[in-house]
Amino acid sequence: MVGWSYPLYPGSYSSPAVAKGVLYVGSADPSGSVFALDATTGNLVWQARVTNNGQVLSSPAVADGAVYIGNLSDDTLYALDARTGTRLWEYTTGGYVGSSPTVSNGVVYFASWDLDHNLYALNAKTGAVVWKYLMDGANDLFTSPAVANGVVYMGADKVYALNASTGALLWEYGTGNSLYSSPSVANGVVYIGDFYNHLYALDASTGRLLWQYVTGSGGADLQGTPAVANGVVYFGSAEGNLYAMNAATGALLWTYTSPGGFQSSPAVANGVVYAGSMDHNLYALNAGTGIVLWQHDAGGYVVASPVVVNGVLYVSSYSADSGYLYAFHLPNH
Repeated sequence: MVGWSYPLYPGSYSSPAVAKGVLYVGSADPSGSVFALDATTGNLVWQARVTNNGQVLSSPAVADGAVYIGNLSDDTLYALDARTGTRLWEYTTGGYVGSSPTVSNGVVYFASWDLDHNLYALNAKTGAVVWKYLMDGANDLFTSPAVANGVVYMGADKVYALNASTGALLWEYGTGNSLYSSPSVANGVVYIGDFYNHLYALDASTGRLLWQYVTGSGGADLQGTPAVANGVVYFGSAEGNLYAMNAATGALLWTYTSPGGFQSSPAVANGVVYAGSMDHNLYALNAGTGIVLWQHDAGGYVVASPVVVNGVLYVSSYSADSGYLYAFHLPNH
């Protein structure tokens, strides 16, 4: 089932991105490295050290021959040549860049936190600032923006909807709690979870609450990005459950419990939900029933979100002793 694996000591919190047969991922190694691997063989194409101090927690975005990725400790977003890893430009903010960038229509969007609470829009070719928006009450901005129909959606102290071209505020929705989950936008609805166990479905045009679901009693519960497929929204919780809910009504369809909980975002492909757990396992579940089809011991915490590209599932693990990036060839593709 495993097509190949590549050692990434001590692993990765970064979810891989695949473009033109090459996989890109950031490493949790304090040396601050970004790796490019042949997506078919796992062979190293290049390794670029973007900083001498700091983990690359951000997941890469790839567009128009460039790889965009943030570094936590030097407060910088980097643009690298996708073929060589050569640095094209960099932009230093006033705080940590744990947020994963999103690229749309020649603009790269990302957030910064700690001493800086801004959502940035930069020219993807030059790194010049197009606009930035200050979220006054925001604290830890690990969340990443989503762009749909000319609107940027961001979770922080509130859910924000901004004009993608100008940065003008269109609407905001306050949950009363910080949001560690990144938004997912599908069929005119924004799905996002907050720090204290609420999943929200908001009208993407107005911010009006459509429905909400409360999962449990712990804090920092909903941290991953919901996945939406075939009228169902899937999301994991740190308390232990993976949920499937009717995307239109919020009705619960099924749950699956892992002893380690789910902090990453699930991926859905061909009727199967793939989700990584803090119990070191990668799970494949029937999307309609929640029944486990198979599971694999990844050798460490699966914090990064899995991705499926061209019938191959890519996922990384993290541990104090070792970490790996895996490629699984999936059946029925």
